[in-house]
Formats: sequence, structure tokens, C-alpha cells
Amino acid sequence: MSIASGLPSDFNPSAYDVIVVGAGYAGAVCARMLAEGNSGRVAVLEKRDHIAGNAYDYVDEAGVLVHKYGPHIYHTNDEQVHQFLCRFADFTDYQHKVLANIHGTLMPVPFNHQSLKLAFGEERGEELYQKLVQAFGENRRVPILELRERNDEDLAEVADYVYENVFLHYTMKQWGKTPDQIDPAVMGRVPVFVGDDDRYFPQVPHQGMPANGYTELFENMLRHDLIDVFVNVDARDLLRLDETNVWVCDQLYGGEIIYTGALDELFGMDLGALPYRTLDMQFETLDQDQFQPVGTVNYTVSEDFTRITEFKNLTGQVVPGKTTIMREYSKAYTPGSGETPYYVINEPQNIELYKRYRDRVANVLNFHVVGRLAEYRYYDMDGVVASAMALSDKIINHR
Repeated sequence: MSIASGLPSDFNPSAYDVIVVGAGYAGAVCARMLAEGNSGRVAVLEKRDHIAGNAYDYVDEAGVLVHKYGPHIYHTNDEQVHQFLCRFADFTDYQHKVLANIHGTLMPVPFNHQSLKLAFGEERGEELYQKLVQAFGENRRVPILELRERNDEDLAEVADYVYENVFLHYTMKQWGKTPDQIDPAVMGRVPVFVGDDDRYFPQVPHQGMPANGYTELFENMLRHDLIDVFVNVDARDLLRLDETNVWVCDQLYGGEIIYTGALDELFGMDLGALPYRTLDMQFETLDQDQFQPVGTVNYTVSEDFTRITEFKNLTGQVVPGKTTIMREYSKAYTPGSGETPYYVINEPQNIELYKRYRDRVANVLNFHVVGRLAEYRYYDMDGVVASAMALSDKIINHR
């Protein structure tokens, strides 16, 4: 692998059998799999000045390893994804825990046995917990809709508390919605965990953090003799499509193109911009060993930010006397502003607009879209990897 900033003056697209747009999870996984799958030379074009996409991490001035685009917590049930990623990094045994700051009291999320006792007091909390056990059994995630469907006043009390104090105000901040705009179906899926496991992903078999950071994982993934990486390259300036063909640098291109960027931006948003939510992330280094007891604390009923992440709690890094935290403020994404689009707004009119853009490339047989932006859908990291692996297998088998 070589990494260069910008394209060389003699860059020739036809020298590559595959061109990958984007060096995040979707692009890097495809690049590696296609290079290993006898698909020829691969060029990776990345708009940013670094690889690893939104998973990029770096050591800040205080010596703390931070995630530039917000916390990335690795977890998966997918054995194939896990085995693939383990080729490029050793993973720690970190188990993610989240607390909700509810009127100054820190309670485990998802709401569990301990949360009930903190919210309702020891005696009443235990009484409510035993009702949950009797109704659903232990070590189960139960949506609050199921609590309400039992027509039991005590279970409804738990559901109402969780809805009001854990979900409602937090969701209003995260998505910029009023209570009447929040989909009741989404509300009904908010879980209560009937048990004492205070992990955010209870019963998920593979959890952890890459021991030396995500950026090194991507460096290892892209380290292959057939892969060249070019950062600071906006592929939108190089690509041109019609109904059945794609040109790169004004040359008709016959190889495979993997596109992981936003489709509306590829076409200049001429049908309209796809809406997203973005985040304003404010980092702060403090002269203390630790700021909060877990990696993430959600502020569900107070403050105008949604959560605070303390990175040392995620990575296990030891930096005496210093810690870096990050506050997240959610807001609407402004196209063309340089902001990062994080969360798709999954509403019917937006999905319809996306399909209109997707239809434009449907008959370009060597142009493939994959990833959160290109597919206009929310993925966890393992979901992106799984989608990229499936696409790569399809291309390899076809070739």
C-alpha cells in the first residue's frame, strides 16, 4: 500500500481494475477483499486528508487517543465480520456501559434492575422489578410497548418513567422533533432490561476496542501490494455518468467502481438534497484523571447537548492527570457547509428522493454503491462491514 496526498499528474484510471471512492469501512473492506480476490489493482480515492472515515482516531495534544467524529464502540453478533476484522487488529475486552443523567442521578441505560431502584427507591424499585420478572422472566430486553400492553398499572408506571426520562427529551434533542412528531412505533421499541447486566450491549458476543486504535486497523487493512490510496481527492470532480457508462478523468472506465459517498452530492443535488442530522462536537481536555465513571453519559432531561464521552474510559489508555471529554450537540445538516452528515432521516419522502438518485445508476453495471451515505441508511460498524463483504463477494464471483 502507498498513501499519497492528491493525484499524481500522470494518474491513469485504466491502470487500475477497481476504483474505490472513500476510505471508511465500506471502501476499505471492499478494497482489501477485491485485492485479495484476484480483481487486480485497486485505487482508493478519499476526500478527507486521512483514511478510516468516521472511525478515524488520533492522539491529541494532551496525549489522549480520541475519536475525531464521535465515539465508535465495536460490537457484533456476526462471526464472519468479527473474524475478518480480527485479521487487522487485536481487540480489547472493553464492555460498553452508558449512564443517563436523570435530574442529577446517574442510572444505567438500558433501564435495568439497578435503574429501577435508583428511580423509585430501594423498596418500590424492587417491587416493580419483581413484577417485571414475573411477567417476562429475567435477562430479557422488553420494549415499553409490551409493558403497556399488559394493562398493569405498575408496569405502565415503569413504561411512562422510561419514556419521559430516558427517551422523550433525549430524542427531541437528537432529532429536533416535538413530542407530537415522534413516531409512536419508535417509542414502543425503547427497551427495559429485566436483569442486572448493566452493559449497553448485553449478550452481544463480540465487544471491545481495537487495541491500538481504529486508524491502525485501517492502515493494516489497506496495506496490500495491489492497493494505492490517494487522500485529499474529491472523486466527484473526476466522475461522470450517463445511463449506462461511467467516465473517470474523462476516460470511459471499464473496471469496477465502488462508491461510498452521498449519491445526491454526486449529482450536484439537482433533485434536491437528502436530509441528515449532524453533530457539533466540542472537545475539552481537563487536568484530572477521570471526569465520569463510564465512557458515555447521556443527558436525557437536562442540558442542550445529548451526551458526554470520555475517551480514556473507552480505550483504557493511562494518561495521568489529563483526560479529554467531548460534548455532542445535535442539529440539522446543512448541505455544502462542510459539516459531516451522520444520521439519515428515515421518512418516506426522503427514501423516495434517494430512490430517484439510486435509479440513475441502476443500469451502470460497473458502478456499485455501498455504505451509510451511498445506501442512505443507518448502519452500525459491523453492518457496514457485512454489506461491503457481501458486495465484494458478488463482484469477485461475477468476475
